[in-house]
This record gives sequence, C-alpha cells and structure tokens, in this order.
Amino acid sequence: MILTCRALLFDMDGVLIDSTAHVDRVWRRWAQEREVDPEAVLAIAHGRRTVEVLETVAPHLATAEEVALLEGRDAQDHAGIGPVPGAAALLERLPAGRYAVVTSAPSQLARARFVDAGLPDPPALVSADDVAQGKPAPECYLAGATLLGVAPADCVVFEDAPPGIAAGNAAGMRVVGVATTYDADDLSDTHAVVKDLSDVYIEVVGEELRVELTEGV
Repeated sequence: MILTCRALLFDMDGVLIDSTAHVDRVWRRWAQEREVDPEAVLAIAHGRRTVEVLETVAPHLATAEEVALLEGRDAQDHAGIGPVPGAAALLERLPAGRYAVVTSAPSQLARARFVDAGLPDPPALVSADDVAQGKPAPECYLAGATLLGVAPADCVVFEDAPPGIAAGNAAGMRVVGVATTYDADDLSDTHAVVKDLSDVYIEVVGEELRVELTEGV
C-alpha cells in the first residue's frame, strides 16, 4: 500500500521505541504493591497517560503523588529499552519539519526514552504535559498537526495501541497500525497494519511524503 501525506505523527512506545516489557514491569510492580489486579492494569496501560490508567483501575489512587511515583520509577528504570526494528533508518530519512512524536508519556520521560534507545531527540514533541485529555481523545494528534503547520487530513499516524488509533481517527487522520504491542487483529479501524517500521519506506517528493507499506502481519 502507498499513502501520500505532508506530515507523519508517531506514537513513541511500541512504535519508535521497544519498551513494552519495561512498561509492563513498572506497572506490574506497582499493582502488586497496591493490591490491584495486574492483568487489569496491563490490559489498558499501553497508550494511555498514567493518570488516566489510574482513574480507570484504581480511582482512589489517581493522585498527583501516585502519578509522580510511577513516572519516577519509569524514568529511573533503563533496562529493556531499545529502538523498534526500522525506526532508526526511517527517522534518518525524514526532514525535521515533517514529523512529530505524539506520546502519552511526560516530556522529560519521553526525551530520556530516546536517549536510552539511541534514537535522535524528536524535533517536535507532543507529550502528556501538553494536553488536557489523553488518548483516545484526539487533542494530542490535533496538537501535533498544529505544531507542524499541517491540516489533520494531511497527516498519517503510526500507532500500536487501540487508544491511539481511536485518537488518530477522531482527529480525522489516516492511521497505520504497528503490531508490536497488540496482535494485528486488535488493531482495527486502521488503513493498514505493519509488523514494525522495517515494513515502512518513506520518500520525500517535493512537499509530499510517499509512504510505502509492506503489509501481511
């Protein structure tokens, strides 16, 4: 499949950076300490802001202090973080003004993730700090389009989790699912699904980006 657009918006964890085991470890430890069902937590933890996970699984613990505890542990744990296959080569081909990273992580943690993964610092970043509502609300992806000066319909989103897919669709963008965190069958309502970014080739053609996708997960 080939898509053309003017800008790309990438989720971070699971799309550019392989941190699934890392995120699972942080949340599982917290759930065991707080006597919360870890499987219920892990079922929704990927792709959402920390506070919104807490509001869903343990509303009585959805405090600023608890968010700071979890995000502090996340930032201090550097094990098991690396680039998703194809991420480094893809980013090398992209001009700085043509893509943004849109993540549910706070800004400081997100930038530390890129250092840990050995990837370049994102030139444009929308983080949990920049929005009032996290994914699946479209606010973050609309902010990414605004940051790049591009209409939402001219953006293609890369997402690995259902909340992010819903956010991209709600923003009026085309969404490509990346089957690194969830099975391809769980990534419905997308224009295409790839196994990882090694199945994505980007070519800059004037003002447009030509996105070639190898499907077949």
